[in-house]
Amino acid sequence: MVKREPKKVLLRLDPAVHDAIAKWAADDLRSINAQIEYALRMALKHVGREPK
Repeated sequence: MVKREPKKVLLRLDPAVHDAIAKWAADDLRSINAQIEYALRMALKHVGREPK
């Protein structure tokens, strides 16, 4: 079985956006990183581009 390593990405965010994501993550009991991935997956699903 091939193990898929997560990709690492440097992401620059506006401080206000970071604060909003941090609060959202805390409310959902997720890390900021997990919350960003969750939001991206929701956006991909919304536009019909879910990963396989």
